[in-house]
Parts: sequence; structure tokens; C-alpha cells
Amino acid sequence: MKHLLDTHIWLWSVDAKERLSPQVATVLDDPATEPWLSAASFWEIMILSQKKRVTINPDPEGWIRSALRINAFHEAPITREVAILSRTIELGTEDPVDRFLAATAIVYDLTLVTADEHLISCRQVRTLANR
Repeated sequence: MKHLLDTHIWLWSVDAKERLSPQVATVLDDPATEPWLSAASFWEIMILSQKKRVTINPDPEGWIRSALRINAFHEAPITREVAILSRTIELGTEDPVDRFLAATAIVYDLTLVTADEHLISCRQVRTLANR
């Protein structure tokens, strides 16, 4: 199974595994799971850290590079198809990262792992809810 990790799921999978539901933790630990990340998540971590909404040690860039060395991920590039779909998808939020993640999941045929209710309730996106 191919799973796209929402930014907060990625953060929790590295630094706060106790915040993952048992189902999500099991899926992420399964060797058959193929984890994916969007470049939008790298950007979001940098922004959240700069706004002091999350504390990233030692610093956001170092954390990202270290997390990528520890765990292998496939990167889902933001293509023109992702960009176009991000603006036409019916999502219920204008959050740009949520829109890019939803579009990425659709374009790359990935299951989006998230706790975000806007994403979970989007009928166009296959999700695994962290509840």
C-alpha cells in the first residue's frame, strides 16, 4: 500500500509516536507500506517552525534532513497536474498545504494518512484517519 503522510502525521511518526492511532502506527510499521511525502510538507514544517507553532530540534532544515536519513520515503513532486487539481478539488478549506496534499494523493493514487477533518471528509481523497 502506498501512503502519503500529512505533515503532522510525519512529525508525529518521528517525534511523537504516541499521538498516532494504533491503526496508523500499525500501517506505518508494516514493511509492505510504501510511505510518501509531498514537498509541501517540507515547506509547511519550515513555516510552522518560523511561526513558532511547532518546535523543531535542532532546527527545521536539520530535522528534515535527519528524518529523511532515518526513514526512507518516496517524494511526490508538485507537478502541474497537482497544482491544477489543488485549486479545483472540493475540499472545504483554502489551506494551501491541505489542497496540495489532497491533490497529490489523487494524482499519485496514494492513501492520505491524516487527522485533518477537512481531508478525511473529502470524498475525492482516499484517507486513513488518525483517530
